[in-house]
Amino acid sequence: MDTSSARAQDSSPLSVSTIGEDLTITGNVTSKGEIHLNGQVQGDVHCVALVLGENAQLEGSVIADDVMVRGHLIGSVRALRVTLQSKSHVEGNLFHKSLAIERGTHFEGESRPSEDLLSSSPEVPAPVAGQKANWNVGYGSKAE
Repeated sequence: MDTSSARAQDSSPLSVSTIGEDLTITGNVTSKGEIHLNGQVQGDVHCVALVLGENAQLEGSVIADDVMVRGHLIGSVRALRVTLQSKSHVEGNLFHKSLAIERGTHFEGESRPSEDLLSSSPEVPAPVAGQKANWNVGYGSKAE
């Protein structure tokens, strides 16, 4: 029996698309599944889940249910769950239901919990002057 067609008939896990380290995309990327970005994208990303790899660079807005950042992101994020892992570098506004920031993360921007995330327009308002946060989590603090 072909297992791929059997999975397609029931509620199977989402498909995973990978953008390799040697690939650069200029333009918007859309997927009905999960994207593992290890290369570079200059454009907006709209998907169910995004995993931004350690060497990845994304310059654009993200709309997804889940976003995990390990690499470099410049742009806004609208997601139900956002995780900024250590060594990630994020410059932009985060709109989320749940946010986790690990020690060693560089985050520069605004973070706002929001209930109406994914039905909103992908346009994200610019930060108001004087409300910008600059976080360097864990730098200069004692190891536990």
